[in-house]
Amino acid sequence: MLHQLNQIRTFIFDVDGVLTNGNVLVTENGEQLRQFNIKDGYALQLAVKKGYRIVVISGAKSLGVQKRLLGLGITDIFLGVSDKIAVFNKYQVEHHLEPSQMVYVGDDIPDLQVMRLAGLAVCPKDAVEEIKEISHYISPKNGGEGVARDIIEKVLKIQGDWSDIKPSAHDGSL
Repeated sequence: MLHQLNQIRTFIFDVDGVLTNGNVLVTENGEQLRQFNIKDGYALQLAVKKGYRIVVISGAKSLGVQKRLLGLGITDIFLGVSDKIAVFNKYQVEHHLEPSQMVYVGDDIPDLQVMRLAGLAVCPKDAVEEIKEISHYISPKNGGEGVARDIIEKVLKIQGDWSDIKPSAHDGSL
């Protein structure tokens, strides 16, 4: 797997069950709230700062999710997606990416086919069995509990990009 990590330049994440724990809190007015991990946030913004592509492809559609991701410097955000393969393929072609340069992190059946297209398929420890079976790496972290940080940190360390000369406590959420 170390050889694969050396080639990664693009991280693609699902939201629910990967960047969040998959739980949705519904308020009295019907607003749906999700919880993100701050350590994932640090790794995501550092990867952006270091020139890696961070892409989010999710069936979820939430203004709160979009604001959180934009606050971390992520601009390649595709929400409310019903055909993840079409978005993945279009993005790959537009950015001239080889599958070996891409990692896809998913956790459930809607991610299954698109994960097979990425050079490196990753899932959280609590992913469904079908996803675990096709994953090259199963993180020891559950969704929303540091799985993004886990894979980003591994890739950035292998490529010598993990250190941040001017670390900031600001993660874009303020």
